[in-house]
Amino acid sequence: MDRRELADFLRRRRATIAPGDVGLPGGARRRTPGLRREEVALLAGMSADSYTRLEQARGSRPSRQLLTALVGALRLSDDERDHLFHLTGKEPPRPRTPTERVRPALLLMLDRLTDVPAQVVSDRGDVLAQNALSRALTGDFAGAPGWERNILWRWFTDPGARELFPAEDRAAHARAGVADLRATLAQRPDDARLAELVRRLRAGSGEFRALWEAHEVAVRRGSVKRLLHPVVGLLELDCEVLLSPEHDQRLIVYTARPGGPSAARLGRLSAPATPSAPARAGRTGAEGFDQPDHHTD
Repeated sequence: MDRRELADFLRRRRATIAPGDVGLPGGARRRTPGLRREEVALLAGMSADSYTRLEQARGSRPSRQLLTALVGALRLSDDERDHLFHLTGKEPPRPRTPTERVRPALLLMLDRLTDVPAQVVSDRGDVLAQNALSRALTGDFAGAPGWERNILWRWFTDPGARELFPAEDRAAHARAGVADLRATLAQRPDDARLAELVRRLRAGSGEFRALWEAHEVAVRRGSVKRLLHPVVGLLELDCEVLLSPEHDQRLIVYTARPGGPSAARLGRLSAPATPSAPARAGRTGAEGFDQPDHHTD
């Protein structure tokens, strides 16, 4: 907890709010701009002494409930809210329900990535959008119905979903995918679709159930992936994972190292005459799973 920075932030935010902005009488005898300390304390439902100690860099670490109350009292934006939580050493709250709508700017970026496979995937593993080369690499899954567009669902329920990966890599992909799903569920325990995905997979796949019970946790990040495309052969691609501001959507971009055999094969795949991957061979959604450093909670 950075007490000095927290105190400075609270003082400066308080000074920007007029009493009328929060339904309080202004009065003509105010000596300082903005709200008084006792007014912020009143709005936040805390004692004036406790709030004063925070502004004097002497207070104890506020609870999450108190921080949320201060967010409302000081009319903080989402970015300011996150900053307030970070100053107290706490993780900011995340949206409880992720959006399925991909932002137009992200879709425009996806369309302009014409020479590399790229796709937008939710943190639950749903493929939300793909560019043309991503569809050629793995098949078209963004428009698939229901659970069929979910990478984890296909991986653990359809044996053909693994054919795009070398056999020796598959166990690590499965392990990392489940570890990432564990981290997502911990962030959003009230996400009904996420909980239903876990319930269905535990009931339908002994492999998933065993990996889930191991309770490994690791957020998906960049890595190197090997893909066995049925037309152009083995591809070794660098996978970069770019997060949305809310961290609930990921732009996945695959690149091949210049001058290498994978770059040549990827170039063949992007040629107009090259057919897309057969549906069966592309049942992984291509995003696959990273191989992060695992730890057990």
